[in-house]
Amino acid sequence: MARKQQGSRNGGARQRPARDQTAEDQSFRADSGRDRQDGRSAAGPAGVRVGSGLAEIVRDRDRADAWTLLLDGAPQSHVDLADPRHLSFEYQRRLGHLVDLAAAPGKPVTALHLGGGALTLARYVAVSRPRSRQQVAEIDTELTELVRRELPLDRTWQLRVRGGDARDILERSPEAAADLVVADIYSGARIPAHCTSVEFAALAARALRPDGRFAVNITDGGQLAFARGQVATLRAVFAEVALIADPTVLRGRRFGNLVLVAAQQPLPLDELTRRTATDPFPGRVESGPRLVDFQAGAAPVTDGSARPSPAPPPGAFS
Repeated sequence: MARKQQGSRNGGARQRPARDQTAEDQSFRADSGRDRQDGRSAAGPAGVRVGSGLAEIVRDRDRADAWTLLLDGAPQSHVDLADPRHLSFEYQRRLGHLVDLAAAPGKPVTALHLGGGALTLARYVAVSRPRSRQQVAEIDTELTELVRRELPLDRTWQLRVRGGDARDILERSPEAAADLVVADIYSGARIPAHCTSVEFAALAARALRPDGRFAVNITDGGQLAFARGQVATLRAVFAEVALIADPTVLRGRRFGNLVLVAAQQPLPLDELTRRTATDPFPGRVESGPRLVDFQAGAAPVTDGSARPSPAPPPGAFS
């Protein structure tokens, strides 16, 4: 696909990165990191090898202090240090809408992010909802160290990054404590199987407050069999589910991102639909009977039947 807004993020497979992950249970507080040198690409021409692959942080030519994280040449995250509210990637804007609608404007929230990347959405929450308490699960501690060094975080943010598998950290999360759980979990370009099941969704539901919301970024294409299974999976756990995607993805014309949102209480569908329709690349919100039709009889995924999300076709995220 031509638009890099569709890029996915590496986050939390059970398979360990190449280097020892003894820091799995170590918590990291946000710090200012070391200054970038001369504003150059943080990774340099050859990049930096991290557990997820070859990482590069390159300057956005259109924004003064904005940077894109690449893993093995594919865009994973975009960060504007001067304006963390700026969300460049299409799917991140969808998630940003869900953050905006999670509570009254400016009210702090408690958020759990499963999958870290360059911490784009966590930065967005910190700036748009000051005093929010956030935890991020990111298995690739080498990637976290690179991001913290080259794309520094504000010391005042109540943001903790924990090195470890996303599901393991979710299992240890306090019950009924989060307003928002966001799953953006990728091993390479695929969602690990153990983060796609009813059992995984039940852990997210357990971590949420009664009025909390669970948001998931997935990728699929063609017949959208994986996406249909994920809809069935969330509908087996949550009372309310909606799907947000580009119409061309929904019609199976290209491989891309779909964002699912689930809750035990009614979702703000009218406002979510309005915001999504006015995006630079307008999206569609499917819910209710239309979402049941989209599911097309797909069965919920269990730990015993779970498979990773489909691999993107060559060039899908270039």
